[in-house]
Amino acid sequence: MKSIGALVFPGFETLDLFGPLEFFGWLPNEFNISTVGDTAGYVTCRSGQRVAVDHLVDESDDYDLLLVPGGPGTPVEEVNEAINDWIRAASEKADIVMSVCTGSALLARTGVLDGRKATTNKMRFNWAVQFGPKVDWIGKARWVEDGKFFTSSGVSAGMDMSLAVIARVLDRETARHVARCAEYSWTEDPASDPFAVEHEVS
Repeated sequence: MKSIGALVFPGFETLDLFGPLEFFGWLPNEFNISTVGDTAGYVTCRSGQRVAVDHLVDESDDYDLLLVPGGPGTPVEEVNEAINDWIRAASEKADIVMSVCTGSALLARTGVLDGRKATTNKMRFNWAVQFGPKVDWIGKARWVEDGKFFTSSGVSAGMDMSLAVIARVLDRETARHVARCAEYSWTEDPASDPFAVEHEVS
């Protein structure tokens, strides 16, 4: 069984987190999911629901997969060193590191994406890329895979990316089966990105 450490912070985008976790959660014999935060108790997501923190960042940095959401609360302009230190340490140990939306700006801020290809939310593309001057930012991509790092475009794109991760960790037919069970139309081509065209990101 693979462990997933899903970072949570006040103001994270709801679907950034729960879209991918919905799909991993369809495979309870394969993935064990924990939320990770820098304070005990609950954090409030963008849409107002409170989410319990299972583990603190200083309790463990040993997860097989990491999931970093974005959202208006993404701690990049106001640096959170506890979270940044956890990302660096946990990313080094993890087999796969995922970000959704502006979560890639947070990964970039820590330096773990330096020298790698990555993408982010197309509405916030120009804002996000400033935090990773050494990142090879890809404008037109639903998600980008570079080694063990998977970064997706905005919000719902994280669901497509998470199915790609399931396909890599397990197999493509399992990913397609999960998508069918969830009645979800999986965009399997990572280069299919109509929102890059809409927002004139290349």
